[in-house]
Amino acid sequence: QVQLAESGGGLVQPGGSLRLPCAASGRIRSIGIMGWYRQAPGEQRELVATITSGGKTNYSDPVKGRFTISRDNVKNTVYLQMNSLKPEDTAVYYCNADSIVYFALGVRPEKSWGRGTQVTVSS
Repeated sequence: QVQLAESGGGLVQPGGSLRLPCAASGRIRSIGIMGWYRQAPGEQRELVATITSGGKTNYSDPVKGRFTISRDNVKNTVYLQMNSLKPEDTAVYYCNADSIVYFALGVRPEKSWGRGTQVTVSS
């Protein structure tokens, strides 16, 4: 199994910045797409950004130009740099990864989620 550990959340004023790292661990053969999602109170979980193993990125419209996703394939870590934060960015941010993992009989695909980290943007 793959474990994803997010960190870096907290309280920040509007216009401020935060950087969220998410490290993957476990019996990992390879990781394909990694991504960040968020869920605000009373809302459905929504895509924030994704990145392929080759570095191709995709962003949701609300965060384009303000957020940057990147990854370190050696460390199996994905990052979300969030700038110009707005109150509407307040949410729990979740890390996601599509992996190939080792198990007793060989390898298999696995889709994993972290437990989330709270980001609150408020003055």
